[in-house]
This record gives sequence, C-alpha cells and structure tokens, in this order.
Amino acid sequence: MKRLKYKKILLLIMLLLPWFSFPLLGKPALKRFLPAGLFISILVFFENMVAKKRKWWVYHETIHPRVTGDFPLIWGPFLIGSMWILKATYGKFYLYMLLNIAVDSFFTYPLVSTFQKLGISSLVKLKRYQLSLLFFFKSALLYGFQLMIERMKRMRESSSTNQPE
Repeated sequence: MKRLKYKKILLLIMLLLPWFSFPLLGKPALKRFLPAGLFISILVFFENMVAKKRKWWVYHETIHPRVTGDFPLIWGPFLIGSMWILKATYGKFYLYMLLNIAVDSFFTYPLVSTFQKLGISSLVKLKRYQLSLLFFFKSALLYGFQLMIERMKRMRESSSTNQPE
C-alpha cells in the first residue's frame, strides 16, 4: 500500500513540477510555442492509444483510475519540455536535434529502466532503439510544425502590410 502511494505521488510530481516553470517561459514564448507544444502532445496522446492496442508499452500505475498512465508524462514534462526546447533552440536546427537526442536518450534509457523497476510502466513489444526512433521522428515533426506556424505568420504579416489603405 505504501509503495503504491509512492508511485502515485511520483507521477503527480512529474505532472505538476514542469508547470511551475510554465510562467518562466515568458508571454512571447508561450504565445509562440504553445500551439506546437499542444499539437505534439495531442499527437503523443493518440500515439499512446495505438501503443496500448499494439502493446508497445504498458502503464502499470496511474494517478487516478480514470486517468491514463501516460497522462502525467504527456501533459507535464513532454508538453512543457517541448516548449522550453523550442524556446532555447528554435532557429538552430542542429542544436535543437542534439538537445532532443540528449533529452530523449535520458528518457529512453535511465528513466524507462527506473519506471520498470518501480512498476510504473514497461516496454513490451517495442525495443529501446525503436522508442528512440519514435522520439526522433516526433522531434522533427514538432520542429516542422513550428516552422509551418512561423511561415504562416510571416505570410499573414506580409499580406497585411501589402494591403492598400
């Protein structure tokens, strides 16, 4: 019983702790990067539905019976972390990818092992290198989505400044 509470508390901390840094991103960065962060988080939410069906990984622990096990990771460190990484590296693609590889490797190797030891989650039909490839793909997709948003903004701004008055 005590160990069960410990796991729930750990997941709750993982969900809430990143949100304390949310205001520190600053209003311009929030406005700029929140759409991309939400896009990739929603995509990961649906990815987890596929993963559950195909048994790529399984969550043994949740913060609440009506909340999926992936919820704390997606809506905590993944969402907020994506925005921080974009803020720190957007416009410097190689640095962006390097930082993502480092963060994703930390998740894929030490953190997945820790979650397995604690009985929170475990990989089933997916190997670690496949999980790394999934992260790499999502990193590129996130950057591409942000690039698309930036281009659309520039096009809107240029078309509004070219309007005759």
